[in-house]
Amino acid sequence: MRKYAAALAVSLLLSSTACSPRDFLTRRLAIDLIAGADTFKAQQLFWIRTGIVSNKDYTSPEYLVLQHHGWMTGTNAPCIANVGPPPCWDMALTPLGVDALKDWVSPNGAQYFSVPVARRELIAVTGIAKNGNLASVDFLWKWAALNEVGDALYAGTGTYSSTVTFVHYDDGWRVMESGPARSNQRLDEALKNAEPVQ
Repeated sequence: MRKYAAALAVSLLLSSTACSPRDFLTRRLAIDLIAGADTFKAQQLFWIRTGIVSNKDYTSPEYLVLQHHGWMTGTNAPCIANVGPPPCWDMALTPLGVDALKDWVSPNGAQYFSVPVARRELIAVTGIAKNGNLASVDFLWKWAALNEVGDALYAGTGTYSSTVTFVHYDDGWRVMESGPARSNQRLDEALKNAEPVQ
């Protein structure tokens, strides 16, 4: 009886060390791995150009929002090399724009600078389909504004649906963040190809 109990104790010990919580792909684990992925956590940057811009930039939805909020203004100007076709515009920050963007405007007067405007927020994992050591995970996410510029640019953008591939390795499940293109959907592709939810 003692040998049986010892053998049972050893087998329980080995089985408990052979499995980790990452061996079981649950919605909670999928949420943790997606939300913790560098690709998912990357902030959305909006690049602002002042000076001479093309009509395409001047009439883009983002620049129109900045103009509508009184942060930028533009006057008709002759096009310069590598900017065109006409008409072109001389874009400048207004005093309101300088105040709203003061943390990102370059002190040396650079005409092209980035503003972190939003980050992704995971709403829910809506489904997991496993096939051997691969799994497809469907999830919902949205943009969360980081500042008033993000509020203006991402107001009402809604919720997005994405699907990403998970791979089961010897140390447990991992989300495919990036790497060579395969038939499986990496996280960077899943976010780029996100579908708006009606």
